[in-house]
Amino acid sequence: MTKFSELNLNPKVLKAVEDAGYETPTPIQLGAIPPALEGRDVLGIAQTGTGKTASFVLPMITQLARGRARARMPRSLVLCPTRELAAQVAENFENYAKYVKLTKALLIGGVSFKEQDQLIDRGVDVLIATPGRLLDHFERGKLLLTGVQIMVVDEADRMLDMGFIPDIERIFGLVPFTRQTLFFSATMAPEIERITNTFLSNPARIEVARQATASETIEQALVMLQPSRRDRAASEKRALLRALIEREGEACTNAIIFCNRKTDVDIVAKSLKQHGYDAQPIHGDLDQSKRTEVLQGFRDGTIRFLCASDVAARGLDIPNVSHIFNFDVPSHAEDYIHRIGRTGRAGKSGKAFMICEPRDAKNLEAVERLIEREIPRVDSPLAGAIREEAPKSPVRGGNDGDKPSGRARSSRSRSRKDDAPREEAPREERPREDRPREEAAAKPGREESPSRASSSRARKPSGNGGGKGVVGMGDHLPGFIAQSFDERRED
Repeated sequence: MTKFSELNLNPKVLKAVEDAGYETPTPIQLGAIPPALEGRDVLGIAQTGTGKTASFVLPMITQLARGRARARMPRSLVLCPTRELAAQVAENFENYAKYVKLTKALLIGGVSFKEQDQLIDRGVDVLIATPGRLLDHFERGKLLLTGVQIMVVDEADRMLDMGFIPDIERIFGLVPFTRQTLFFSATMAPEIERITNTFLSNPARIEVARQATASETIEQALVMLQPSRRDRAASEKRALLRALIEREGEACTNAIIFCNRKTDVDIVAKSLKQHGYDAQPIHGDLDQSKRTEVLQGFRDGTIRFLCASDVAARGLDIPNVSHIFNFDVPSHAEDYIHRIGRTGRAGKSGKAFMICEPRDAKNLEAVERLIEREIPRVDSPLAGAIREEAPKSPVRGGNDGDKPSGRARSSRSRSRKDDAPREEAPREERPREDRPREEAAAKPGREESPSRASSSRARKPSGNGGGKGVVGMGDHLPGFIAQSFDERRED
């Protein structure tokens, strides 16, 4: 089995690796370090948690150990999609370059420009930056990229998701054409493939695992949630999350809980704290100092549950995460791989649970299609308790009380009336309304009913009116009124 001592690394770098407790390189390190030391371009494709960071940090330190930095002209450049990943790369450089005199600068948002300018002015060997902040310094005239010898693009597929590809292409145009490029990604989308074909020259391609696969050391599980009511779905989902945590018991030493939206991150963290769990949120809207503080607390073990958006899903090296809880099914299938990749790292075992509602069916199908397997279903720890404890769902248009709704009362009253026996009068043919009733009754073949006859007599005037009724006054005209009309006609 190959060891780091056989990879032609600088002896001082090997000593730092030994101090960190590593002897055997991972597959991506074994494949990427030799061609990188030779000065070749490298295209590394590997799932998260396989040691990609060390696969470019170690050869970079070995090559940069010879030479000296000049003011405002860094000798190497590492581009990272997020502040946390950039800070982690800087930490790796500190650990592995502690016996080598190399200077570095970290250019990320949320930090004063003045402090960063001072580091650049003194000259740095390694510049670690996010694309936006790097271009800010360049446009302010504080940075020159013409001295870059080695350029690294880390988590390129995440760069694509965050919309950094135009910035990456612009930065490629600012560095020398003769640079060495190390390009690393967990997946190879068509856009990433186009960039590598454009900016890499005959790269050594190292692919240590099938694209978008989860580590075999991670035990995956899916819990289906059928909310009792739409307006109770969120609270019942949080109750299910707490029940899953309780069912795992002491085995759940710490966990990252992923949500799709930043607002849900805050809500879930607040809910867990209200129920006695030690939880803190982390997402892109927090200040950098707060994000750093929360991450450090999670690493130290003072924070047990980290509620995070996908800003924490890529590249963060937290070696002892026992559980991952996907509070939401990710809207992008690739994010599932990176989320659960926070556990089961470096050969350790881990568990990943995901809560799925009926509305998440399409996203779940996309995830299972990507990983080419069905995620095992497990029973909910609530076992129907939510449905039994929740009040019955009201009938649409009704109310929650015992009294029936107006529609129900009217139907019941109608049913009671219908139950009573009733006699139906014989149906009689009514004459047309556009001619006097007397004319219709006088037609041959029709027999006038007694009630109609009396009504007709009531409408006839008692005087010398000629026997004509008053048209338009109805069937029940009293005789004294008809008499008054008759007297007017005589006048």
